[in-house]
Amino acid sequence: MKKFIGTSLLLLSAAFAQAQRSNHNDTITTNYQPSVLFSPLPYTEKGNEFHSANGEPGPKYWQNRVDYKLAVKLDTAAKTLSGTADITYTNNSLDALQYLWLQLDQNTYKKDARSNFVTGMQANEHTNGYEIESVEIVTGNVRTKATYKITDTRMQVRLAKSLGKGVIKLSIRYHYSIPGSFGGRTDYVDTKNGKIFEIAQFFPRMCVYDDSRGWATAPFLGSGEFYCEYGDIDYSVTVPWDVLVAGPGDLLNPKEVLTAKQIARLAAARNSDKTVMIRSAAEINDISSRPVNKGTLTWHYKMMNTRDVAFGASRAFIWDAARVNLPGGKKSLSMSVYPVESQGKDAWDRSTEYLKGAIEHFSEKWYPYPYPTAINEAGIAAGMEYPGILFDGMNDKAGELFFVTAHEIGHNWFPMIVGSDERRFAWMDEGFNTFIDVYASDAFNKGEYAPKRDGEYAPGGGNPADEIIAHIVDPNAPTIMTQPDAISEKYRHPLTYFKPAFGLILLREQILGKDRFDYAFRNYISKWAYKHPQPDDFFRAMENGAGEDLGWFWRGWFYNNYKLDIALIDAKYVDKDHSKGVRLTIANKEMMAMPFTVEAKLKDGSKQRTYFPVETWLQNKVTTFILPTTGDVESVTIDPDNALPDVNRKNNVRKL
Repeated sequence: MKKFIGTSLLLLSAAFAQAQRSNHNDTITTNYQPSVLFSPLPYTEKGNEFHSANGEPGPKYWQNRVDYKLAVKLDTAAKTLSGTADITYTNNSLDALQYLWLQLDQNTYKKDARSNFVTGMQANEHTNGYEIESVEIVTGNVRTKATYKITDTRMQVRLAKSLGKGVIKLSIRYHYSIPGSFGGRTDYVDTKNGKIFEIAQFFPRMCVYDDSRGWATAPFLGSGEFYCEYGDIDYSVTVPWDVLVAGPGDLLNPKEVLTAKQIARLAAARNSDKTVMIRSAAEINDISSRPVNKGTLTWHYKMMNTRDVAFGASRAFIWDAARVNLPGGKKSLSMSVYPVESQGKDAWDRSTEYLKGAIEHFSEKWYPYPYPTAINEAGIAAGMEYPGILFDGMNDKAGELFFVTAHEIGHNWFPMIVGSDERRFAWMDEGFNTFIDVYASDAFNKGEYAPKRDGEYAPGGGNPADEIIAHIVDPNAPTIMTQPDAISEKYRHPLTYFKPAFGLILLREQILGKDRFDYAFRNYISKWAYKHPQPDDFFRAMENGAGEDLGWFWRGWFYNNYKLDIALIDAKYVDKDHSKGVRLTIANKEMMAMPFTVEAKLKDGSKQRTYFPVETWLQNKVTTFILPTTGDVESVTIDPDNALPDVNRKNNVRKL
């Protein structure tokens, strides 16, 4: 009984002391509302048999599959592409599909395309888009004319009999005019020794049918990129005899399209960490660098377990290569193709080295690169990615070329391996990729191009925590979760690349710590490799893998542009005696919260740091803390490394 009374008295005394502090702290103005930030995050749905509550694919997770056999001809004079796409589509869902949807992205270049109306700026150049010659359903040796309807960049094939679990085969004949420089992601450009063709979105691709929305039929409007099913792609490209085709995957007929000397050089490159020249500048106009000197050649490639394919083609290509060393003793081949205009020891002469370094870093750090080759192709698409091939700027040099190469090959992890929906959640590929690029810059050649500062991340060249603030405080800025096509160009890089990437930096370096973050992030990548995660899957995977409720962080950083302002209101010796420590009064003045570090600088030159977890703000708008000190204190600073995106650093320091 006495013990109970004593405990009660202690509790009352503590409550009184807290009330006294609260009365004092009530005079401090703050916009922070703990109950809002820390209220439970409303996930779109509970975990289920398909998407588990722990952020992993559930025991009954399914996804459909699509395999392609493509045969196309590139007419370099007429600048057209024609061909046939034979599609084998496997329905693994529980649903009977009465119709199929395909993407016709070349239709975005038509004069009446919806994409022309998004920005309010009318395009001046157009093509006729896909010109479909026939669509057939193939059953054994029987071909039946299919009923189809084209709407902008989508085609619906209406089935006479619904497709249950099983396989259907389509055969589509088509042609289209290749867009010039206005193509953006696919184009052609003149060089000294001939045109370079960057060929992408060159065949009708099946839309994804998933367990989240059914058919993913969002039109291609230019900003939002792609969402594709996985399968094997067998593709043949017929070109004039003097044109090289740089295609990802395995080249199945090297003896037909390469010389014996080139085959030998490729074999040497596969065993060399130094770049080996496959075709030099001097050989471009040497007819002996081609196996035949008339007619056409067909380059036959196959790429396994991929969601897309693209290729480059030109008679102007210099070609070099080097070995890529992967975990477990596996190998790949880093290659670059570029015109003479791109040569230079500070330019594309190092492209293969950059590509090799990035792949080796990403493979060791996060997940092994899966494809037999990786190609960097110089052109004017100036930064576009597809499985195993990049289209980068032919005039890029030095750090600019390294940054874009690392970024575009990084997309092979997001979204080529982890197959998120770029058209709805661009941050899940651009943001994640920019995040891993930051560390790739640190790692390459002992930090030759570190730290990463480019158009994607801290473009002003300064502290990312400072540079991101302008976008957080901008009242017109969209949130990270905004549909990408609804984000204007002004905000596209800041909100799709920079902010989510820096958010993951904060999560790794300030909130979870490197070990817990890396463990959870690697697990997310591994579990969702070649599958289709949704945002909730990522949020749940990080929370479960790291063992933290991060709802406050997702809400403040991803769903909102909450501001952070941690202020050091007061710092005084307890009873004016430094041996009793320094009493700090710290306020959270805006809606975002973060864990933070306080550094006390002592007059003898020493420093001591104290870490405050985010729970500091779970109930409090203002907190007091007695900092133990052993000597006279010169100053106290919140966030001494300026690692947090604090909108007002002027209130972070107090001198004693």
